[in-house]
Amino acid sequence: MSHSASRRRTVAVVLAGGTGQRIGLEIPKQLLKIAGKPILEHTLHIFEHAPDIDEVIVLMTPAYTGEAEKIVARAGLKKVSRVLAGGSTRSETTNVAIAAIAADLGADEDCNLLFHDAVRPLLSQRVVKECVEALERYQAVDVAIPSSDTVIVTRTHGDDGEFITEVPDRSRLRRGQTPQGFWLSTIRRAYELAGGDPAFQATDDCSVVVRYLPDVPVHVVMGDEYNMKVTQPVDVFIADKLFQLASSLAPEQAGDEFYREQLTGKTMLVFGGSYGIGADIARIAEGYGARVFALGRSTTGTHVQNPDHVDEAFAQAYAETGRVDFVVNTAGILRVGRLAETDNDAIREALEVNYLAPVNIARSAFKYLSETNGQLLLFTSSSYTRGRADYSLYSSTKAAMVNLTQALADEWAGDRVRVNCINPERTATPMRTKAFGQEPEGSLLSSESVARSSLDVLLSEMTGHIIDVRQQDPTLPAQRSGFDAALASVLSRSSED
Repeated sequence: MSHSASRRRTVAVVLAGGTGQRIGLEIPKQLLKIAGKPILEHTLHIFEHAPDIDEVIVLMTPAYTGEAEKIVARAGLKKVSRVLAGGSTRSETTNVAIAAIAADLGADEDCNLLFHDAVRPLLSQRVVKECVEALERYQAVDVAIPSSDTVIVTRTHGDDGEFITEVPDRSRLRRGQTPQGFWLSTIRRAYELAGGDPAFQATDDCSVVVRYLPDVPVHVVMGDEYNMKVTQPVDVFIADKLFQLASSLAPEQAGDEFYREQLTGKTMLVFGGSYGIGADIARIAEGYGARVFALGRSTTGTHVQNPDHVDEAFAQAYAETGRVDFVVNTAGILRVGRLAETDNDAIREALEVNYLAPVNIARSAFKYLSETNGQLLLFTSSSYTRGRADYSLYSSTKAAMVNLTQALADEWAGDRVRVNCINPERTATPMRTKAFGQEPEGSLLSSESVARSSLDVLLSEMTGHIIDVRQQDPTLPAQRSGFDAALASVLSRSSED
């Protein structure tokens, strides 16, 4: 990472020393899979992609350091410098990290440390950024959110059970999260003082600073509700569902010169390229120098539901250009109506075009994309978050696209083939006009704006993402977290497709 000379080096310390006993597991909970990957891997990816993080160190349950090293190697995590065995307590583990990092520095050098629980895999980049920024001014930083519950203090009286002794003012209560950030010199000094206290005990690192360095203020960064800790069985279910629904915003690329540099000489196949979003993707990509095969019923006679047509399209493109770099499928049909009143032909067509065609396109594309480390781009809709009346076929097939994207991204990661899925807001396309007629001007996205966002994704290093393309609300920040976007999508689904 390049950063200003005045900014300290920042090391993320991922604390993965838990055993999983509270959740009833035989393996540490950080190795439990959610959304197809170990929780630890999800967490490490956060810091791998955080611009303000220079290095990552993992403190792992001693018997499982080898498993952690395999995760790091398989995921290609370049910022992870080492995996160390943690101690038997949180404090012992923190001291192992402090000693290891201090040994790398000169006597007068300092750096920032961010201690983060490995089982908080939904940490946002916003929180990471604000913690690092706060450490430019403060020696210690915590992350917390207001308590939405009333907290009570109790005392046990013999066999009579618990009784309330105090009800603190909820307005002043916060629920602590991680990361917790410190100057290395500060947290090292706090633990040195704690080491001389025979009564010392702590479950987190900020409490050590508060107790032994009372003159050091601990600044609080606002956390978020999604930054949950996977501790109980229900947390596994919730975290898995959040990952399933999580979406991202399209990355902003560097403009015309970047597009030309990245697309010139590349080969792109666009299924559903006769009109709408597909036609716009093909036109724009071709304008930046790509060789584009825009495939559709009305233009090339390509029926996506016919596997032979799909295979022939790939064979022709490869024969003419010797490569396939990008494959896009925008083909789809929208049938609105009650399932009980839908005939067999309509059901068959919806399943063949909206589900089987993308499956066959993906299967045919793999051998070509694995040669170029290319990308497959699929399309879903906001209907994927929950089935709706009169949209049973459409909603279910669009949900399938999300699962197909996430599964193939994992399946093809070792071959360096990326798979992503665009989730556009209501868009002005011939398919939508046919289903709903003319709609108020300005109420729909343009197909060109969706096409340009699609190109941004194709030229990114993203994989396994569901990318929201939405009209920007001027009252909202330009960038929202993917989980907020997912929630907005759920809440607004009654007005979508």
